[in-house]
Amino acid sequence: MSSNTSSTPSAPGEPNTPQGRRIRLPRVPFWAQILLGLVLGVLLGWAARSGDIAWLGTALDRIGGTFVQLLKLAVGPLVFFAIAVSITNLRNVSGAARLAGRTLLWFMATSLIAVAIGLGIGLLTDPGAGTGLSPKDGARPESSGSWLDFLTGIIPTDVITPFTELKVLQIVFMAAVAGIAALRVGEKAEPLLAFAESALALLQKALWWVIRLAPLGTLGLIGRAINEYGWDLIGQYATFTADVYIGCLLVMFGVYPLLLATAARVNPLQFFRGAWPAIQLAFVSRSSVGTMPLTQKVTERLGVPKEYASFAVPFGATTKMDGCAAVYPALAAIFVAEIFGVSLGIGDYLLIAFVSVIGSAATAGLTGATVMTTLTLSTLGLPLEGVGLLLAIDPILDMMRTATNVTGQAVVPVLVAARERILDLEAFHSARSFDIDEADADSGPGPEGAEDTGAGTGSRGRGEPAAVTA
Repeated sequence: MSSNTSSTPSAPGEPNTPQGRRIRLPRVPFWAQILLGLVLGVLLGWAARSGDIAWLGTALDRIGGTFVQLLKLAVGPLVFFAIAVSITNLRNVSGAARLAGRTLLWFMATSLIAVAIGLGIGLLTDPGAGTGLSPKDGARPESSGSWLDFLTGIIPTDVITPFTELKVLQIVFMAAVAGIAALRVGEKAEPLLAFAESALALLQKALWWVIRLAPLGTLGLIGRAINEYGWDLIGQYATFTADVYIGCLLVMFGVYPLLLATAARVNPLQFFRGAWPAIQLAFVSRSSVGTMPLTQKVTERLGVPKEYASFAVPFGATTKMDGCAAVYPALAAIFVAEIFGVSLGIGDYLLIAFVSVIGSAATAGLTGATVMTTLTLSTLGLPLEGVGLLLAIDPILDMMRTATNVTGQAVVPVLVAARERILDLEAFHSARSFDIDEADADSGPGPEGAEDTGAGTGSRGRGEPAAVTA
C-alpha cells in the first residue's frame, strides 16, 4: 500500500518551494522606477525625433500631458483645504503667530541668498553670449504678469473662477479668510472644519495614486522634451542651462546644509536622507503643489510637529520658490538683457532681488515659472519676447528648479522648529528614506497613520518642546 507522502507537483511556471509558497520578486524602489522612466523617456524621445516617428511623439506627449493634468486636477481644492485646515491647526501650537512670522522671515532670507547666487553666476558666465540667438528668435507670451495684475488678482471676483482657471493666489486668499474666520467663530465652525479635514484627507489619498504614476509620467515628460527640442537646441542654451543647475545645486547642497548645521544645529545628511523622496518626486513632477502631500510627510518624519508642518508646508508650496522665483529669474534677466543688448546696472540687480522676494507668490507652486519671469522682465523694462526664448527648454530647467523649491519648503520648517525647540530630535535622527508604497499606506487619517508620522509624538510627547543641542 503506497503512502501519499509525495508533494503535489507545481503548476506550470509556479516555483516549487518546501512550504508551497510562491517566491516573490523583489520590489523595485520608487527612485529606481523614476530613473528607469527617465532613461526610457530619453531613449524613446530620441527615437521619435531621429526616426521622425509621429505616433511615438504623440504617445509621449499624451502620457506626459495626462500626468500633469492629473496633478493639476487636485491643485485647486487641495490648496484651499490645506491652507484653511493648516491655519485652524495653528490654534493647537503655542506661539503660533511667532512661528508664522519666523517662517516667513526665513523664507525671505533664503530667497535673498538664492537670488544673490543667481546674479553672481550670471555676471560671471554671461549666459546670453555666444548662443547664436537674436531678438527675432523670441516670441511675446499670450499672457504676462505685472505688479498690477499681481496685486489686483489676489482678490477674486467670484468663488468659482479661481478653481476653474486655477488662480492659485486667489485660492490661497479665500482659504486664509476661511481659516481665520473659522478660528474667530470657534465651536460653531467645528462641523465645517471636520468636513474640511475629511476632504483634505480624501484629496491627499487621491493624489498619492497620481504620485504612483510618476515613473510613467517621467517617461512621457522627458520623452516629449527630447522629441520637441532635441540636443541641438539644448546646446544653444548650454551655458544658461548649466548656470540654472549649478545655481540650484549650490542652494540645495551649499546654502541649505550650512543653515541646517549652523542655525538649526542638526545633521544636513540626515535631513536629505529623510527628505529625499519628496525631492526626487519634485524633480520629475515639476509641481510643488503636486508634491505637497509627500513634502509634508517627510517634514513630519523629520520631527516637525504635525500642527506646524501642516501650516508651513502648504504655505511654502505656494510662496517658497528659491528655484523658480530667485535663482532662475535672476539668470533669466541677465540672459534676456544680453540677447537684446540691454545693459543692467546695480539698481536693476537690486530690483531683481526685490521682485524675487516679494513676487514669489506669483508662481504659486504651479509647473513652470513663466508668470515670475514676465513679472521680472516687465519690472526691469526688458522685452517680454525674451520669455519665448526661455520657454524653449523650460521643462529641462523646471525639474531642477522645482526640486530646489521643495527642498527649501522642507528645510525652513525643520530650521524654525529646531530654533524654537519644538523639533523632535529622536524622530529627526531616526528619519529615513522610504518607498512610495510605504508613504501611501500611512498617509490617511487615523491612529495608524498618526503613529508613523514621527511628528510631535516622540519621546517628548505632542506639543512639548524638545531640547536642541547647543
